[in-house]
Amino acid sequence: MLTESYRVLDRLRLPGDVYVASPSQDYSFVWIRDCIYITLPYLNKPTDLYERTYHRLFDLFLEYEWKIDILTQHKPTWEWEYIHARYTPDLHEIHTQNWGHVQHDMIGAFLFGVGTGIKFGKPMFRSNRDRVILQKLVRYLENVEYWHDPDNGMWEEEREVHASSVGACVAGLKAVENVADVPERLIKLGLDTVFSLFPRESKAKDVDLSLLSLVYPYRLLTGLLGEMVVGNVERQLLRGRGVIRYAGDSYYSTKEAESGRGLPREAYLGSEAEWTFGLPWLALCHLELGYPEKAMEYLARTESVMTEPGVLPELFFSGTAIPNKNTPLGWSSAMYILAKEALTVSSVTR
Repeated sequence: MLTESYRVLDRLRLPGDVYVASPSQDYSFVWIRDCIYITLPYLNKPTDLYERTYHRLFDLFLEYEWKIDILTQHKPTWEWEYIHARYTPDLHEIHTQNWGHVQHDMIGAFLFGVGTGIKFGKPMFRSNRDRVILQKLVRYLENVEYWHDPDNGMWEEEREVHASSVGACVAGLKAVENVADVPERLIKLGLDTVFSLFPRESKAKDVDLSLLSLVYPYRLLTGLLGEMVVGNVERQLLRGRGVIRYAGDSYYSTKEAESGRGLPREAYLGSEAEWTFGLPWLALCHLELGYPEKAMEYLARTESVMTEPGVLPELFFSGTAIPNKNTPLGWSSAMYILAKEALTVSSVTR
């Protein structure tokens, strides 16, 4: 299953070393966030696949450097003014759809990936131009005031102040503070927001799957704080074939076809889609918190919902074994690889 999971990632990799989220018609785009998670399995490997993806993303930011320059001085008014999170396969902005472009977490994730790559000895910078872009992204987060600027969050929906987004920025800024000028107050302001919201994701959501990112990979919430977040997700969001994103999620709800997505969240309770990457994500979180046996249980559950060896769909429709068309999802395969390899190492060292 591990070999086949890597083959899934190979099939999703474009000639320019970035990844489409899935081969489906709806998901054959390049999301910066997905690329960050998909490349994590290559971080500790003797290959250059990890840094090649970041080099291509640096090129993307260099192409839109004129826009970033504006955003470091001018706080955006309209959503399309923000740095976009999703691109065509040839890495051009998409302006034909109304999309939630305000996604601070993907900038934080990029910074985190660069800093973590440096920590692992990866050659993340090719020239001073890459370093300049990195510094401008730090200034961008400062100028938009990420710690209280409502964004569309990991799920690209309503604008709120999301703990997972603010936390991603905090982790990213901390990861690059040795290679960029990161004002200490910039990190403190974000941490203050995360802990003021804790254990909630936002004012409107008390529990959300995206909060797991603060345990893994960002490691902002450890010990009892991490256990509280993971426990809340397990009690309220865990289902038979995955984890729902949040209570009342209408995306691919079994009620969406007849009712659309515009009803109050309460109308979708019990019909939410079950996201497969939630299972290996919980495995990784339990491993971080020191519970390898629990992590093994989630790894086994992940393998049990594969539609074929190594293949995980984005989600299953509520209470069924029917996947949606976004199959395979690269993010899911990457999370499985990370959990499988981490647990293999853990079992060897015990």
